[in-house]
Amino acid sequence: MRIQAKYLLPLLIPLLVLVLPASAFPFESMTVMQQRAIALFLLAALCWVLEPIPIYATSVVVIVLELLFLSDKGLIWFRRDAGTPEFGGLLSYSDVMATFASPIIMLFLGGFFLAMAATKYRLDINLARVLLKPFGAKPQWVMAGLMLITAIFSMFMSNTATTAMMLAILTPILVLFKPNDPGKIAFALSIPVAANIGGIGTPIGTPPNAIALKYLTGENMITFGEWMAFGVPFVAIMLVLAWASLCALFPSTETNMSLDIKGKFLKTPKAITVYVTFAVTVGLWLMGSSHGMNSYTVALIPVAVFSMTGIINKEDLKKISWDVLWLVSGGFALGLALDRTGLAKLLVNSIPFENFAPEIVLVGAAALCLLMANFMSHTATANLLMPIMAALGVSMTSLTPLGGEMTLILVVTFAASLGMSLPISTPPNALAHATGHVNSNQMAKVGVILGVGGVALSFVMIWILRLVNFL
Repeated sequence: MRIQAKYLLPLLIPLLVLVLPASAFPFESMTVMQQRAIALFLLAALCWVLEPIPIYATSVVVIVLELLFLSDKGLIWFRRDAGTPEFGGLLSYSDVMATFASPIIMLFLGGFFLAMAATKYRLDINLARVLLKPFGAKPQWVMAGLMLITAIFSMFMSNTATTAMMLAILTPILVLFKPNDPGKIAFALSIPVAANIGGIGTPIGTPPNAIALKYLTGENMITFGEWMAFGVPFVAIMLVLAWASLCALFPSTETNMSLDIKGKFLKTPKAITVYVTFAVTVGLWLMGSSHGMNSYTVALIPVAVFSMTGIINKEDLKKISWDVLWLVSGGFALGLALDRTGLAKLLVNSIPFENFAPEIVLVGAAALCLLMANFMSHTATANLLMPIMAALGVSMTSLTPLGGEMTLILVVTFAASLGMSLPISTPPNALAHATGHVNSNQMAKVGVILGVGGVALSFVMIWILRLVNFL
């Protein structure tokens, strides 16, 4: 029955929503387009949670269904009454298709090119070798070094790719521990924890950040450098908290360990091109718009340079995480449907949020996001919640003194990346669990501490930044 429900629920519940009369919904008025958007939202939510099909495939299905049933170039039988008050306005087909080539997608594509080139020319391994040297031979400091390097890499690379790379470096280190040394657990957990936390530091570090940028526009717009200005300090404090928690929960019995990571920086023309392009791209990102380019334009520089020089060839292109780009695109398309049909605003207005203290709304939104992120994809969680939170931030005037829409979106974004209590919570957690050195209970202990602590820290940091008029 469980297997059947996994496939039947994502079909039956949206179909039921479509055939119900408008009077069956708890809204004063609802258009046909909004009813279809609800069905689409439920289909996406159930497919992302139950995974009857791959989560990236769900995103593609969302976009195709929007084009067929909600757009101005969809099936003619489903848009005959378009323009009437009861039907609502159709979406522009070009706007729906544009989600596949959103500037945020280009930002991620540039990040993927940088990560692939760094791995291909061993920039990542050699940086790890150099950066670990100052941390000595004491286990707790070696672990601190590993966490710092992992966090730095995950700011610019896929968290999953960073974890896979760092776990490979970690394998010879774990051999140095005695069989029952708790330090093994701490080291094995330190990599996914640092990867999950580090991704918060930059807009390209993790998909929820990119999704948040989609809704931070106009006066709420945040540049790449501004994001890092508060994201990196947040990451630094969280890393200290994570390191202290791991040292306290799983103290090592070893006093010293010797590391031997072999390798040297390549000096070929292509390798030097990678080093220079990497440095220039990151530098331009950090300079904000002072040079006249935004972060999306800068992101395409490494794409052009690496393609032109053959550093990334057609075989490398096959290895790009296209599934992540599709997943994010589907989230943008879903957000477009909720926004343009007026459904997000209708949902928000139907709940008397004004009767609640704004602090309770912020805490409730963060708690809901954190809970969902522990059981489903962080990207899917952000995709589902962000358009509703954006509408809530605009409509709830009592949130204005606390930062309004921006504060709500940032709190939810941080919470989405802090769900790491289970092996299924994130791919880095799953990779660490697969090593056999960590069980679910140990992961849950650390995940709960860091999840709750991280959400609390995000509130404190945002309050401080608003106090000094940074946000």
